[in-house]
Amino acid sequence: MSDSVTDHPTATLPLDGWHRAAGARMVPFAGYAMPIQYSDGIIAEHEWTRGHAGLFDVSHMGQLTVSGAGAAAALEALLPADLQALAPGRMRYSLLLNEEGGVIDDLIVTNITDGAEPAYFLVVNGATKDGDVAHLRAHLPADVILTPLPEQALLALQGPEAALVLDRLFPGIATEIGFMEATSRMLGDVPVRIFRSGYTGEDGYELSIAAVEAVALADRLMAEAEVRPIGLGARDSLRLEAGLPLYGHDLDTGTDPVMTGLAFAISKARRANGGYPGADRITALLQGGAPIRRVGLVLEGRMAAREGSLVFAGEEQVGRVTSGGFSPTLGHPIALAFVDAAHAVPGTSLFAEVRGKRLPATVARPPFVPHRYYRKGEA
Repeated sequence: MSDSVTDHPTATLPLDGWHRAAGARMVPFAGYAMPIQYSDGIIAEHEWTRGHAGLFDVSHMGQLTVSGAGAAAALEALLPADLQALAPGRMRYSLLLNEEGGVIDDLIVTNITDGAEPAYFLVVNGATKDGDVAHLRAHLPADVILTPLPEQALLALQGPEAALVLDRLFPGIATEIGFMEATSRMLGDVPVRIFRSGYTGEDGYELSIAAVEAVALADRLMAEAEVRPIGLGARDSLRLEAGLPLYGHDLDTGTDPVMTGLAFAISKARRANGGYPGADRITALLQGGAPIRRVGLVLEGRMAAREGSLVFAGEEQVGRVTSGGFSPTLGHPIALAFVDAAHAVPGTSLFAEVRGKRLPATVARPPFVPHRYYRKGEA
């Protein structure tokens, strides 16, 4: 899950002044002025995150809670996740779907129940959060309470040294929760909700904290030698290497969970019982296969195939690129694309058209760089 660059920033982040003081170059993104890079540049920031710990400001994302006795069942009517089986402290990647099974948004749901009344914490994309809230309000029953949390900031600490750093602030956190698990801690007298997740393919955390406390938390993290601030440019190259889709580019209402390779988000119980928007169509696609598939492409040389580049098999156009760029880790261009199912087998030779030239491209199964998530019990 991620967002699209927009032309007109309408809001500033809680850390706006902090970013500018740190030398950030700010750009409009998802309705906010956001840092695209700092003085070291995108490649250096990318490599720092792969080797150490990068601090990202993702406060543009929407944060909200859904609570009440029927919250799980109500959300299951809109998402293909088995939330009634989701234990407190556990997280799920899921999809907000329309009646045709098209993706309205991708999001993370966390069971934050702490007492008798069920409660779920949702993190949705910044560019779609207002529409998501409106959709949820229109479809949730009156006895289920939807609470947007615009007063909350969200910071992400990502990289192989993220756990080491965060364990200094919250002793024991490095082993207390694994990938896609969450907890709450106090930093002094300030509550912090901690999620072991992120969008880089690396181990890491996302930290929800009151916006008025965001600068203090950022300063505390930056006091650690392993941490540097990272902008949107490296966030995009990292998520591309990890093969993670970007909403508004690789996902939209014209795509479905099967063609996008996100069928894993449809739990076994929901596949059997349906009951979510577009279930009949999606079940048919699961059984018969989607005619178009999202794939990875590996290109040689230095020239990258960007969004919109056409993909060919010989003289036949068979797809188009939805995200692409140069991979700092691998040293060559990579891309995500939708292609006809007949050409979606890994190892298939295709061509991507870039500036009037057709460049050799080989179909690959994402991720391009292996994920390094921490799961409890694994070495």
